[in-house]
Amino acid sequence: MGKGRVEAFTDGVVAIIITIMVLELKVPHGEDLAALAPLWPIFFSYVLSFINVGIYWNNLHNMFHTVQRVDGRVLWANLNLLFWLSLMPVTTAFMGENHFAPVPVAVYGVDLALCAVAYNILVIKLRHLHGAETTFARAVGQDLKGKISLALYLAGIGLTFVSQWIGVAIYVLVAVIWFAPDKRFERLIERNN
Repeated sequence: MGKGRVEAFTDGVVAIIITIMVLELKVPHGEDLAALAPLWPIFFSYVLSFINVGIYWNNLHNMFHTVQRVDGRVLWANLNLLFWLSLMPVTTAFMGENHFAPVPVAVYGVDLALCAVAYNILVIKLRHLHGAETTFARAVGQDLKGKISLALYLAGIGLTFVSQWIGVAIYVLVAVIWFAPDKRFERLIERNN
């Protein structure tokens, strides 16, 4: 089956996720800059999550641009990823509202790790559907960046109980690693055109 509907559905779900996250931001009570200070954990959590959701959306866009079709397994794998991404507003609010307490930071990390696992499952299903010699498979390669990211998330979850700031720093590090759009897909698309 064609890939257009899964791309449109994914775009819609990502837009809803971001909308729900921004609705968690509350208007400060007061008219001076001091009124903003209590909101910094919530705002920082929102920015980090917005970037993470944006990274997934960007990579899904590039990835689906290189595939020709999808099947039922790919649809379910994509829904699996969207499920874990859809929990991002809850885990974001949990972390921000509780001022980066260890358990909320760890829960946020678990959500990030499960998003990474789900993304890897989607890649595996797409590779299985399209074969090892396709543009998609060549672009993905060994996906070292994805494997390192998952390992960092898992380390961040555990280290959160040593210091929640270590966990937060690791989650930020992974976002920084992925912040620049993944050029693997773009290079092959350009080369094939």
